[in-house]
Amino acid sequence: MATVNLTQETFSDTVNDNDIVFIDFWAEWCGPCKNFAPIYDEVSEKHEDIVFAKVNTEEEQELGASFQIRSIPTLMIFREKIILYSQPGMMAGPQLDELIEKVKQLDMDKVRAEIAEQEKQKQA
Repeated sequence: MATVNLTQETFSDTVNDNDIVFIDFWAEWCGPCKNFAPIYDEVSEKHEDIVFAKVNTEEEQELGASFQIRSIPTLMIFREKIILYSQPGMMAGPQLDELIEKVKQLDMDKVRAEIAEQEKQKQA
């Protein structure tokens, strides 16, 4: 599956309507972003069950700001509308493949229970 470009208008629907969404926050002037782009694109072709999206932080400054993107490229991963991962820096294809497998293997009921427990502790 090819990557899709996200905008302020399409972001919520993309995250809400898909089980797993990987998002690459990037900019045209960013050298590491340009190096990571072909790796990201190649890996996206191997995983039809995942949406691989891109956010151009120059064109979508509000999105970048809302997720406090301070360094690019930044990879963010949503699964079932929950942010599981947000990390700046590029990675090699095998690292990205390994991360994908970890995301797929997560027990999301356990993740939701941990989030609920954290929320409960914050309120106490």
